[in-house]
Amino acid sequence: MAFEFKLPDVGEGLSEGEIIQWHIREGEAVHADQKMVDVLTDKATVEISSPKAGTILKILADPGQVVRVGEPIVVIGQKGESFSAQGNNPIPSSASAGRGTASVARMVPASEVQGGVLATPAVRNLAKELKVDLSRISGKGPQGRITEEDVRRVAAPAEASARRPEERIPVRGIRRRTAEKMAESWAKIPHVTHFEQADVTELVALREEQKGKAASEGVKLTYLPYILVATVKALKQFPHLNSSWDESENEIVLKRYYCLAVATATEHGLFTPVIKDCDRLGIFDLAKELDRLTQKAKKNQLELSEISGGTFTVTNVGPIGGVYATPIINYPEAAILGVLKIAQKPVVREGQVIIRDILNLVLSFDHRILDGAEAAEFMKTLVQSLENPRTLV
Repeated sequence: MAFEFKLPDVGEGLSEGEIIQWHIREGEAVHADQKMVDVLTDKATVEISSPKAGTILKILADPGQVVRVGEPIVVIGQKGESFSAQGNNPIPSSASAGRGTASVARMVPASEVQGGVLATPAVRNLAKELKVDLSRISGKGPQGRITEEDVRRVAAPAEASARRPEERIPVRGIRRRTAEKMAESWAKIPHVTHFEQADVTELVALREEQKGKAASEGVKLTYLPYILVATVKALKQFPHLNSSWDESENEIVLKRYYCLAVATATEHGLFTPVIKDCDRLGIFDLAKELDRLTQKAKKNQLELSEISGGTFTVTNVGPIGGVYATPIINYPEAAILGVLKIAQKPVVREGQVIIRDILNLVLSFDHRILDGAEAAEFMKTLVQSLENPRTLV
């Protein structure tokens, strides 16, 4: 008997997911546990497999569509079997003989067919937003379904496009998730940014000294593990930086554990893998875990457990360059540390101008949770550790 397979709860209290890519087609036979679809949930791409063997009778969600947990995404049954969208009662294969437009409509969820127009709720909302009459559009999708691209193509003024070429890029996947998170953070958190500099000449020397030993142990040693250790050390002295604001209870939640998220830019988008219990790891162990998570992020293979549970975020812009930045907090955390490029600069020491390795640091923090003085003290403590790096090892 045909049945609707609904988007399952994949954990971490998630309520919805975005369909990224189907690996099966309608009419195709599948076996139990065969990979069916990739779904993006809270920045992690999850593979969902078929719960049983059968034939794919109908795919109910298009790539780019956001589906809530518990909503049907695909219908699985026996070859030649059809089904009714109302109640999913199976229809004998003989009833499908000679079926035409009416049968096609019967194969589509009722929510997608309104006024003789075939379109998903998401596409209808977009059409309403752009003031596009769906009844005037000839859909290019399967069975004449109207897609987002169809709506946007009609919405773009033809005469303007002829004079000024434009390209419209659907905001999907990681980019859409990132946009939603950043907008939420900026809307809810009163951001303040504190800038600081650290003379890391001794840190540069220490890393150079330890690179050989690290390489012999298969460790790719960068400056970031030292910065993470120094950050944890400062967080322990200023616990409000390692907290979040509970809006429902109007409470500040101090985290007595240290799980640092490290913003990682990839060709798939921005990920924030989390290194759990950083206070229990040494420099080399941190370097190994950082490299492991970075490689998984680049391959888009991070698991939900590896991007959740963060208490404080570090974003490393150094490899790209830049002088200053104002990073947006990874909501609902209390702060985010931006690490810029280490550069040689002239500084004055005891009346003499000398060349030192200088690192620019920025801290964006939630002004509801802490004041500027505490943020400044945190940064002062962080700088002191980085300027005396042997205290970190």
